[in-house]
Amino acid sequence: MDPDYSAQDVARCDLCKTAIAQSYCDFCHVNLCKPCIGEHISDDYKINHAIVPIQQRKSTLIYPKCQTHHNEDCKYQCNDCNISICFDCLASKQHNKEHEFVKLEEVYNTKKKHVQSDTEELENQILPVYEEIANELEMQIASLDEEYKKLTTEMSKQREEMHREVDNAIDQMEKEIDEIKVKHHSILQKHLAEIKQLQSLMQQTLLVLNEIEESNEVSKTIHFSSKNDEFSKLPPKVVASIPKFIPKQIEREELCSLIGKLTPLSTTLEERVFTAKKPSTSVRELLDQPEVLNTIKTGHQYLCSVTCLNEEKIWTSGQTADIKCFNIQGVLQKTIQTKSGYLPDDIAVDRDGALLYCDWKTKIVFRVKNDQTEDIITLQGWTLNNLCASSSGDLLVTMFSDNGTQSKVVRYSGSTVKQIIQFDDKGQPLYSGNDKIKYVGENRNLDICVADYDAGAVVVVNQNGKLRFRYTGHPSPTKTKPFKPRGITIDSQDRILTADGDNNCIHILDTDGQFLCYIDNCDLKRPYGLCVDSNDSLFVCEYTKGNVKKIKYSK
Repeated sequence: MDPDYSAQDVARCDLCKTAIAQSYCDFCHVNLCKPCIGEHISDDYKINHAIVPIQQRKSTLIYPKCQTHHNEDCKYQCNDCNISICFDCLASKQHNKEHEFVKLEEVYNTKKKHVQSDTEELENQILPVYEEIANELEMQIASLDEEYKKLTTEMSKQREEMHREVDNAIDQMEKEIDEIKVKHHSILQKHLAEIKQLQSLMQQTLLVLNEIEESNEVSKTIHFSSKNDEFSKLPPKVVASIPKFIPKQIEREELCSLIGKLTPLSTTLEERVFTAKKPSTSVRELLDQPEVLNTIKTGHQYLCSVTCLNEEKIWTSGQTADIKCFNIQGVLQKTIQTKSGYLPDDIAVDRDGALLYCDWKTKIVFRVKNDQTEDIITLQGWTLNNLCASSSGDLLVTMFSDNGTQSKVVRYSGSTVKQIIQFDDKGQPLYSGNDKIKYVGENRNLDICVADYDAGAVVVVNQNGKLRFRYTGHPSPTKTKPFKPRGITIDSQDRILTADGDNNCIHILDTDGQFLCYIDNCDLKRPYGLCVDSNDSLFVCEYTKGNVKKIKYSK
């Protein structure tokens, strides 16, 4: 490879096909090596070849040929006639002298700028918007199963409720049947008792008649009075009809109206307005020597998490039920107790300024705003680990299965699951399957970054859950212990910062996972949780010392 033309090492001469091309004919559009230039020009001496260095290829303008003067190039344009003309046309006064003429080179350069501007706008402004729209639609499609499952779950609840009400109604009717049966039985039993009483009187009368018939006493016989007329008057017959169940004919439409109403699928088209994003002009370069601006003594025996409420205040938590708020001067502003009395696994602040914390014992994510605490997420079969409030208002939560064999990241909108990130394209787990801490953060490009301690890696996926890269540490003679990342945060420049507690340093990566530098000159002791504020000031938890160090690491 010719070192003078290293950028053009794949450009070969179009004539000899082997030598490296150093020149280019802007008229014929061919690559040429030095020996072949003469041969190319001699092929047709009538052609005005334009030989230029290959770095300047396609720099010579190719003008259209004049329709009137066939050997002349049109280098002007008549704005009034909107046609290209050559110098001879201009000199021959074929056009009105009052017409306005302009050089085609000027028109070409102006159009080139427009083309360049359009290209930049399309690549940097419009296409990214379409990518966002497509990603949004993909996420909607991915969440359809969960949303429709929620709909069928609501209907199943209504089914159970309807079944329960039907069972209650049938039970009530069965109770009424039992009551009617008792009443029916009582009526028949009373009538039977009356009949048996008459039968007893008749038996007594028969005994008297038999005695008289066998007796020869005159007085007893002549005073006998017959009761047969009385007995021959039969008692009335009790006719009691057993109740009948008359089932109501079920009308499908009426039944559906009783169950509820399913609204039809409704789709509308909302107008989108493209707004060009202003390029970011604030570039913060990394300092050669980061410096500690302040050390806040939190009083936590084991300090795990820190999150910025704003530029003036931070929240901290450790292995007690206390969650403390400090100003950046280190003055305690407020302390709250977890609702359950157990230590919080992690804390975060949402875009409304509310404090979020996850409770591993109760498996609940709590939200605290204006001293009011509410539970927003409750897990079953999984245990909470760490959380991150995303820029969209969603909540990213890392969790592990109760049996300690699986881990995943779940995106919530409120209490609704929007996305589950657990496996790669080959069906392999993205994260180590255990209960070790897995801190999570979101980049400005919507990448989801997880510090997987047990795997010894920072695992980054895009917003669709597709694996982008794994960072497993950077070789260093001074960092002798294995890379085991804990806290993770992302700054305004899309740089990823992760805590390496065993080596007492912070790793800084670019958005593609390339190692940039360490923060290892600030006398850090067991760095753990991390966060940055809007000014890219870094706050680092020192696990065993219970201090938060505020560090300036960028300009």
